[in-house]
Amino acid sequence: MPYLPPFIAPTRHLSAESALQQVHEIYNQQIAHLRDAMQRFVAGETLPGHVRACYPFVRIHTETVSRNKSDADIAHLAYGFVAGPGRYETTLTRPDLYHAYYLDQFRLLLQNHGVELEVGTSNQPIPVHFSFSEHDHVEGQMSAERRQLMRDVFDLPDLAAMDDGIANGTWTAKPGEAQPLSLFTAPRVDYSLHRLRHYTGTSPRAFQNFVLFTNYQFYIDEFVRLGHEAMKDPHSEYIAFIEPGNVVTRRVGLDAEPGDELGAPPPRLPQMPAYHLVRADHSGITMVNIGVGPANAKNITDHIAVLRPHAWLMLGHCAGLRNSQQLGDYVLAHGYVREDHVLDEELPLWVPIPALAEIQLALEAAVSDVTQVSGPDLKRFMRTGTVASTDNRNWELLPDNQPQRRFSQSRAVALDMESATIAANGFRFRVPYGTLLCVSDKPLHGEIKLPGMANHFYRERVDQHLRIGIRALEILRAEGMASLHSRKLRSFAEVAFQ
Repeated sequence: MPYLPPFIAPTRHLSAESALQQVHEIYNQQIAHLRDAMQRFVAGETLPGHVRACYPFVRIHTETVSRNKSDADIAHLAYGFVAGPGRYETTLTRPDLYHAYYLDQFRLLLQNHGVELEVGTSNQPIPVHFSFSEHDHVEGQMSAERRQLMRDVFDLPDLAAMDDGIANGTWTAKPGEAQPLSLFTAPRVDYSLHRLRHYTGTSPRAFQNFVLFTNYQFYIDEFVRLGHEAMKDPHSEYIAFIEPGNVVTRRVGLDAEPGDELGAPPPRLPQMPAYHLVRADHSGITMVNIGVGPANAKNITDHIAVLRPHAWLMLGHCAGLRNSQQLGDYVLAHGYVREDHVLDEELPLWVPIPALAEIQLALEAAVSDVTQVSGPDLKRFMRTGTVASTDNRNWELLPDNQPQRRFSQSRAVALDMESATIAANGFRFRVPYGTLLCVSDKPLHGEIKLPGMANHFYRERVDQHLRIGIRALEILRAEGMASLHSRKLRSFAEVAFQ
């Protein structure tokens, strides 16, 4: 027989606050049950049955396709409502982390449909690994034999409950099954939250709603310098700077918060270290060094997507494919050639990855603001065009110039290994995306990367390029979330949650 916590009956709510409070109550009860059972198991106790705890769910029923459009504040939003009559639900996790996000989604459902929110305990088990708090390492206290027994006593992660069928548009409801409210199930979210800690060396709680990706460490070095500089400014809009190991530097004049003392620099950097310029409302800037290659780019965006950021941008280096380009010139991507191959199964190549006007305008405005150059003069050092991304770092060595021919036919002006992947995963996960690259070599014209070619003009672009990316995100933040999360990224049968 399963060893379960006391049953909490489903409840109905006309208030987003009361619905979310019930989610907290159910989740906390279920997690406490798992943690207590795990501690007893580690201590050697024989438990009274297979230990099980389940995620909370939220559900709505609506009998009409119509929704409230009289409220001007929500009528223009591309999310917050279901696609038609029926039953819709999703499992939920970590209400402590997603409190503000869930509250917004619940309020929109109530405003748009005027129906009750039903909250209860689902049948989806919580894997015991996802019940550990961030600093719990109880499994390390067990023998190998005891760890082997965990499979018999606890629910372990079930990959079948974690696929991306909803986001990919391939999910279909079984007879009698509810339609989804969210792109991600609770186990899928928990999986990514744990992966983020592993890959970036920081807590998911540190991540901000605006994200910069780069593929070079000296961009990170400059971001770190700017972060610490901001912390010395008592008037900075940012309240903290967080580095790998959850090392927290608070803005001058602010007291440390509980938990800050637990941070410690790691003995070695994680695979894709993340750094966070924190604002009180989480609308600050996170920067991640994704390293080289589309596999890394897909991996990290697969996981950051569950945090529902408002935008992510790629700032990196590229090969310039046109003779008129100079080292240090910028390329603002308005289209992508996808030869990265890492998303071919999830997002077919026939799906276009469009440029997003809001992002493009913000990036162009940021270039103008930072360089103090505007209008036609921008064309002297910034070109808008198609960026090709390949998974073959040595594409120049392939026989018969086949890649060159394809790049020419596509009108590509630049080549890299990550930008198309980041854009495609942004499209796939409904996260607004953009790319601004800096030309670091021109292999088709004899200017290959050599140590001596990092001249003064190219070196000064690092600081400038990063400031442009930061400025673009500031512009997007000022424009507001509603303009970013537009209908361009949403299908005709979309989930309600942003």
